[in-house]
Amino acid sequence: MSCSWNTLPTDLKLVVTRQALVMATEASAHQADLLADEFEHGTLTDRGGSEALRLLAALLRTQTKAGADHVMSGCH
Repeated sequence: MSCSWNTLPTDLKLVVTRQALVMATEASAHQADLLADEFEHGTLTDRGGSEALRLLAALLRTQTKAGADHVMSGCH
């Protein structure tokens, strides 16, 4: 059986798309944390970036959780 994006039901496309966005956001937040760690350990020159990166990571995670809570409550 062959399946393509165009043949998937719209509801399933939305679920897949939302999950992909959640995963991309978490990956971005994780990379921000790793870069902040590099600054803190002296591997890279820190010019005040680690605090900003931690803030970015926290913001991304908060927005992802808020979006997931919104979707799970049945709101669109």
